[in-house]
Amino acid sequence: MTTNITPIVKWAGGKTQLLEKMTSLLPTEEFTAYCEPFLGGGAMLFCIQPGVAYINDINSGLMNVYNAIKYYPEALIAELSGYENTAEFYSKIREFDRDFERFAALSAVQQAAKFIYLNKTCFNGLYRENKQGQFNVAYGKYKNPNFVNASGIRSMSQYFNAANIIFTSVDFSLVLNNLPTGTFVYLDPPYNPISETSNFTSYTRYGFTQEDHMRLRKCCDALTARGIKFMLSNSNTDFIRSLYAGYDITEVLAKRFINCNGNGRGAVKELIIRNYT
Repeated sequence: MTTNITPIVKWAGGKTQLLEKMTSLLPTEEFTAYCEPFLGGGAMLFCIQPGVAYINDINSGLMNVYNAIKYYPEALIAELSGYENTAEFYSKIREFDRDFERFAALSAVQQAAKFIYLNKTCFNGLYRENKQGQFNVAYGKYKNPNFVNASGIRSMSQYFNAANIIFTSVDFSLVLNNLPTGTFVYLDPPYNPISETSNFTSYTRYGFTQEDHMRLRKCCDALTARGIKFMLSNSNTDFIRSLYAGYDITEVLAKRFINCNGNGRGAVKELIIRNYT
């Protein structure tokens, strides 16, 4: 196991603070593979560091970051080292997202560096895309954002190359439909909103609707029928409780910091749902 791996990006709904509780709810039996279809910052993956893992996120830019970390860590560090923490430089980097042909002409490392830089220097560390797939968050004005993080990139690369990791960027159902027996699945989809003002699912241009949550429930039923164990995180709403009635539901408290309204940040109840006890 590679030690001290922490998420390289800040992601809304990240699970670092809940790892102790979540790992206590993992299956007691060993699993032969691990799957995380909504990877985001990957806190759970980097905590347990499975030897075989199927990791996926529909955000292709994010998955390119992980590919670049695996194959080109030193080139990525070098690229990021030339970046500046200024509003002018931030605007220059963000403008690449407004010109598809210009952005597509960049190397995978250059694209990954821009993704990390924007994530670490934007306002509130919030990754958000508009309906055109463009990153649309303002500059954060942080004094010392750690967008290079050379040690973190090297540790993550070491793990990716030591383990058997399958990277994909497809719809979650395509990942879940083809898992081998003995896999354990952790599901951390965009949360069902607890109010109209907290309805944030814009990690990509596609969003995540109630119909998507219902599709995910059907996938969970299919996993259960195949004897594949899963753990799922979501918000404490009547819709989610009703949707997963019949499964084991545990309440946990989590502090949430990404909110446009400072009064909306703080400890809230979330749910951990399992098909095992």
